Order: sequence, then C-alpha cells, then structure tokens
Amino acid sequence: MAHCYILYSNSLDRFYTGSTDLEPAQRLNLHLSKYYGIQKYTAAASDWVLYLVLSCQSIEAARAIERHIKNMKSKKYIQNLQRYAEMRNRLLEKYNNPGSPR
Repeated sequence: MAHCYILYSNSLDRFYTGSTDLEPAQRLNLHLSKYYGIQKYTAAASDWVLYLVLSCQSIEAARAIERHIKNMKSKKYIQNLQRYAEMRNRLLEKYNNPGSPR
C-alpha cells in the first residue's frame, strides 16, 4: 500500500506534502532524523507531526494526489481536507480509479 501524507510543523506553521510506499510513521521518522539531508525542506524544523494520511492503491495514485494537493497551494485546502471526509473520499476515488465515471 502507498500513502500520500501531510506533515505539519507548529514552529514553522507550515505543511509538507509527500508520498511514500513506506508506512507513514516510518517516513516521518526519516524526516525527523534528517535522513534526506540538512538542505531539505523538512530539515528546517524538528517538530513535524503526521497531519493527514491518505492510503492509496498504488504509488502512482499517491503521487498524483500529492501533485494535486501541491498544485492547490493552499493551507486552507489542506485544513479542509483534514476536516471533511467527503473531500478526502472524492480525491481517493478520482485518483485510485482514474477510469471510473465521476
């Protein structure tokens, strides 16, 4: 199973959106340990927490959802994704089943 995940840093008041085929908690630990390097976006803070996880049928679907969220360029959109299950469900339906009628 793959996942699109959103991290939140309280100290930065910022979100980070990514996708992975690891368990989200494992991926969070990699970010917190600065595994990806000190020049990377998540290295700027050490208080990242999992804000939202969307489990997908494939890594391609997870990456498509990640791109969709990043293209929205909106903190409010991310907050609404967490708040409203119907928004999450529509995203998952759209990208997990791209050929199905909407």
